[in-house]
Amino acid sequence: MPQTETPGIEADRRNRLRWWTELPLILMVYASYSAGRLLARGDTASAVDHGLAILRVEKFLHINAEHPLNRLFTREAWLGIPADFWYASLHYLVTPAILIWLFRSRAQVYRAARTWLMTSTFIGLIGFTLVPTCPPRLLSPDYGFVDTMAKYSSYGWWGGDASAPRGLGGMTNQYAAMPSLHCGWALWCGVMLWRYGGTRLTKAVGVAYPLLTAIVVMGTANHYLLDAVAGVVVMGLGFLLTPQVLKGADRIGARFEGRGSLVAARSRDAARGASLGTETSIVSGGCQTSPGERIPRQRESQLGTGAEPGASPTDAGEGAPAPAR
Repeated sequence: MPQTETPGIEADRRNRLRWWTELPLILMVYASYSAGRLLARGDTASAVDHGLAILRVEKFLHINAEHPLNRLFTREAWLGIPADFWYASLHYLVTPAILIWLFRSRAQVYRAARTWLMTSTFIGLIGFTLVPTCPPRLLSPDYGFVDTMAKYSSYGWWGGDASAPRGLGGMTNQYAAMPSLHCGWALWCGVMLWRYGGTRLTKAVGVAYPLLTAIVVMGTANHYLLDAVAGVVVMGLGFLLTPQVLKGADRIGARFEGRGSLVAARSRDAARGASLGTETSIVSGGCQTSPGERIPRQRESQLGTGAEPGASPTDAGEGAPAPAR
């Protein structure tokens, strides 16, 4: 995790983090991500070409692990059905749960962790836009893949056309396979559990969760192996960019805070001047304005008009010589 904050700043951030500001921010990012997926729909022909290109590369390298996994999940329903539940639900549950846990129990690292997750998500959205990719399950049956989400849809809430709830498949982009943010988010969750869980069990879960997620996304024919690899790369880029994003956010925040402080200071000075104007005088350039006077009067250092010969220095002016005794 990038550590870009001093302990004093971390404590200050902890005091300033509030759930009613964090929740709208996270919801806004997720809404932008979902809307971006819809807007980034490429044409079907390009998406299929990209999917077949990935499959050819994997076969050339002999790393097309999705074929045997998909056959296993199709043949063994006791594996396929839980895998479909895993794919359709856990990223909606585990990722927010770990965010909440960090916010409540690890506030000193929450801001950097949240920024890492959001930065990586936006990088993934760029990938969806530039490289729309058909997942294995939507390829022609001639390529040997079975859509387990459709095969076992009667067991869950998802429809046969997507992992979205039944009837809402048209509201998702089914050609957003590259990179796999299922794997990317699972990796983020695993790192958080490994680093901050504190027990052997949480460390074990931190290792198992991303690995099992990678197996699930391939076994259900939702992603290629290289999609999962791309998800890891996206998280790595997000990790490297997080310190810069945090610094930029701090600069913007300091600028707005500085402007607000300046306005508040000027308001306080104006109020203080108004209150002091009824109690003290203002002296400037030899002119003294007493309380209640609108125009400063010049006080001569010598006996002026109206000063009598026997007047004291106070009467004649502060600069008059003392009378001879």
